[in-house]
Amino acid sequence: MTLTIATIAILDMSAPRYPSLYQINTRVWLTELSRTFGRTATLDDVPDAALDRVAAQGFDWVWFLSVWQTGPAAQAISRANPEWRHEFAETLPDLNDEDIAGSGFAIQNYTVHRDLGGDAALARLRQRLQERGLKLMLDFVPNHMAPDHPWIDEHPEYFIHGSETDLARSPRNYCRVQTRNGSLVLAYGRDPYFEGWPDTLQLNYGNPQLQQAMIGELERIAGQCDGVRCDMAMLVLPDVFESTWGIRG
Repeated sequence: MTLTIATIAILDMSAPRYPSLYQINTRVWLTELSRTFGRTATLDDVPDAALDRVAAQGFDWVWFLSVWQTGPAAQAISRANPEWRHEFAETLPDLNDEDIAGSGFAIQNYTVHRDLGGDAALARLRQRLQERGLKLMLDFVPNHMAPDHPWIDEHPEYFIHGSETDLARSPRNYCRVQTRNGSLVLAYGRDPYFEGWPDTLQLNYGNPQLQQAMIGELERIAGQCDGVRCDMAMLVLPDVFESTWGIRG
């Protein structure tokens, strides 16, 4: 977070020299509010009093973590993965499937999750933050997408493809994906030092069209907030990407 805060200070000369940021796990908080209300809570239900407290404590930014649309494919993978379920159960002994929403970083679409109230609810929340002198930060995950992102069907060339040999040799880094254009072997999103994340698919930054498409996504996100936190941003740096995939990004 230090790098994020430093970037804010450089880009916004009117901001405090050392701005402070308050992180909120959006889905966890709204789940708690839903239990209190006895109905599904959205971003419109974030209490004004809670925002008042954040402002009164002297924070400059609020980072609403994981607001983007996720889908059933990544959720099903999270629920079925035995290693992840074991970790979840250590935290929540009475764990059941309904507790596993899936990773907020396996993004199906850069629109606000429908269960959170959609883009309109986020815009209203941003206005309420602005009225309190607070800036809004959101996530951007440049390295990968969820397995059911529309680009899988519309632009399979945006992803890293593998061979049958890759799949047989490294099943923790590649998978078979059924698309409307047939079966493909695609790579999981990953860090070069760890095995792939099986609820994601790796974007191919060696493709200039993908680069432009992701610039478009980033511009769309930027129109909905005041700052962007780039998750695992180093993974798409040209030298890191090339060392991981053998492709110059």
